[in-house]
Amino acid sequence: MGNEAISADQRGPGTDSTPANIASYIDHTLLKPEASEADILKVCAEAAEYHFKSVCVNPLWVKTVKTALKGSGVLTCSVIGFPLGATPTDVKTFEARGAVLDGADEIDMVINIAAARAGDKGALVEDISAVAEAVHASGSILKVIIETALLTDDQKVLACQAAVEAGADFVKTSTGFNGGGATAEDIALMRRTVGPDLGVKASGGVRSLADAQAMIAAGATRIGASSGIAIVKGEQGSAGY
Repeated sequence: MGNEAISADQRGPGTDSTPANIASYIDHTLLKPEASEADILKVCAEAAEYHFKSVCVNPLWVKTVKTALKGSGVLTCSVIGFPLGATPTDVKTFEARGAVLDGADEIDMVINIAAARAGDKGALVEDISAVAEAVHASGSILKVIIETALLTDDQKVLACQAAVEAGADFVKTSTGFNGGGATAEDIALMRRTVGPDLGVKASGGVRSLADAQAMIAAGATRIGASSGIAIVKGEQGSAGY
């Protein structure tokens, strides 16, 4: 496992989803490829103001985010093998090492989706384990994106089992780039599969306080959203990632 201070909220389903506490669940996210430095800095300022859990960005921006968030208490999160998961394991591992060296406290990696669809648990464990080793060596946390929209329920269960076996800290629903996003049903399935001690992150399409509360009630311990401000204000966010 990674740094205990960072991973303290991974132990089982959340219980306090009141508006006052909801910000502590949110990874404030900007993964659009056209995002500028000004866009990234704006998201960082918002995260510090609203006390979100982390800012999640593409690896290009990790150093910028780490510097901007210094002293804020907000974590720096980055994505690996994103959004397709279709790069070789050694490439994902190299990318993950670079992100943690640049200052990422948390890494969200996309699995080998083809392996999950083929029922190849061994390939999934191998892929995730290599990245987990690289991430945990720096005391950082690994979240594993299984891309629920592309999997059957049996394949979702297999992917979650592989993540547990490989030593991941969280399982996560979606990239937001490959079809549907998080559903309460998928969160409940993932929670049942991984048990009470692993984190479960709902991501993709969570745009309102009611959406976030439904995910937490189903077993989520983290929410990935570009609509974090709307969520904490009880408003309806717009589509985007």
